[in-house]
Amino acid sequence: MTSLGIYEKALPKDISWAERLSLTKKLGFDFIEMSIDETDERLARLDWSKEERKQVIDAIHETGTKILSICLSGHRRFPFGSKKEEIREESLMIMKKAIDLASDLGVRTIQLAGYDVYYEKKALSSRNYFIENLKKAVSMAAAKEVVLSIEIMDDPFINSISKFLKIKKQIPSPYLQVYPDLGNLSAWPENDVGYELEAGISQISAVHLKDTLAVTEGFGGKFKEVPFGEGCVDFSGCLKTLRRLDYNGPFLIEMWSETSPNPEKEIQQAKEFLLPYLKEAGYFV
Repeated sequence: MTSLGIYEKALPKDISWAERLSLTKKLGFDFIEMSIDETDERLARLDWSKEERKQVIDAIHETGTKILSICLSGHRRFPFGSKKEEIREESLMIMKKAIDLASDLGVRTIQLAGYDVYYEKKALSSRNYFIENLKKAVSMAAAKEVVLSIEIMDDPFINSISKFLKIKKQIPSPYLQVYPDLGNLSAWPENDVGYELEAGISQISAVHLKDTLAVTEGFGGKFKEVPFGEGCVDFSGCLKTLRRLDYNGPFLIEMWSETSPNPEKEIQQAKEFLLPYLKEAGYFV
């Protein structure tokens, strides 16, 4: 029996963790994915005190709702592949703190954004730095039994499972896995989505459910805030493929409705769209 989670940024922003976890349960989800993005506000979570961590742990126990994963997109600002040594050092410090936080909170998976660099110009050196520092990060994660899982991105650096697998060959650790986003995977016209899922099935730790607008010759694609059903993702085909491949890991609805007038309504609409596809494929029957 698989589980269904919701991304933190789908829920109202200015509420406590006890309220956030309770709302997650009320909306019928099994878990939440925490966001630690590039803002100072969310990066500060990496320095939570023991008491602040205990408050979250207590809320998890009281609500019965877990935080199974962390979306660590803070590396967009402090990337592994930066040409600046001080930024690379900061990226590893962020990684260490995130692993410690995950270990304390009972988080299983830290999702890493598959960017070598985001704001800098890409180069062979940025790829080399990324792989070198990812290797260090995987060693840190292994020591705490936390899995690092690279998201398939809105960026050519790792926009397919095939590209992830080339890096995985260089870091053959069970603590390095892949976290495909069905929207990002489907938006790149060069990807044969069925083949990609088949090629990577043994490495998939979790799956993001999101719609996107495809990249074309004159359009760079749209990777966020595309209403479900208005994009290019073949949800029926993707989910049936995953079911045929015996994927039983978690699914996570990725949305950005935290500042919308009625986040709960938008989340319910997303569930109403996705659940029939999940059930049709043999999940949640």
